[in-house]
Amino acid sequence: MSPTLADVAIPDSKLAREITELVRDTESPLLFHHSSRVYYFGALTGQRRGLKFDRELLYAGAMFHDMGLTHAHSSEHERFEVDGANAARDFLRSHGISQQDIDLVWTAIALHTTPGIPQHMHPVVALVTAGVEMDVLGMAYDQFSDAQREAVVHAHPRTEHFKEDIIQTFYDGIKHKPATTFGNVKADVLADKEPHFHAGNFCSVIRHSAWRG
Repeated sequence: MSPTLADVAIPDSKLAREITELVRDTESPLLFHHSSRVYYFGALTGQRRGLKFDRELLYAGAMFHDMGLTHAHSSEHERFEVDGANAARDFLRSHGISQQDIDLVWTAIALHTTPGIPQHMHPVVALVTAGVEMDVLGMAYDQFSDAQREAVVHAHPRTEHFKEDIIQTFYDGIKHKPATTFGNVKADVLADKEPHFHAGNFCSVIRHSAWRG
């Protein structure tokens, strides 16, 4: 492991190794490496902010956060975030993890696409979202050094066209249950009352992020 990442290395534990094995065997390489980068960017964010957090729990949240996009863990009617959270819950429960810690990981995964809330919660919840926002949207890109970004991507490479690849992966994972996308009440109300209102577009933010490719 690069010295740049030594302080936030993946925990050397049986639990972490089994998480790695399960996610690697279940997710596509794109999602596996994305989830791994989410862990590193989340952990580096926590380190930069001086936050105290359990690295195993952060790793579990990061690695399972997109599990709901996989065929094996995609339900018919639940949001993909909930599917991923449930997969993590079942895995952690089978390994004797306390209910309090399971609930923390579940919440981190369930909220990782709900901006504006996780940042006010427990560090594990906040840092899973921070890692996702950095890797997918390039948020706080300039708060990481070139050496940190390069070390993370060297360990877990981005595909040449990652932005389009991740958008396609999201689409493939949710297209069979469009009703689960309902929910941003504020945007719906503004769109109803303000004829010139335009909601922010997730895909547009990805494509215009500071990341290349």
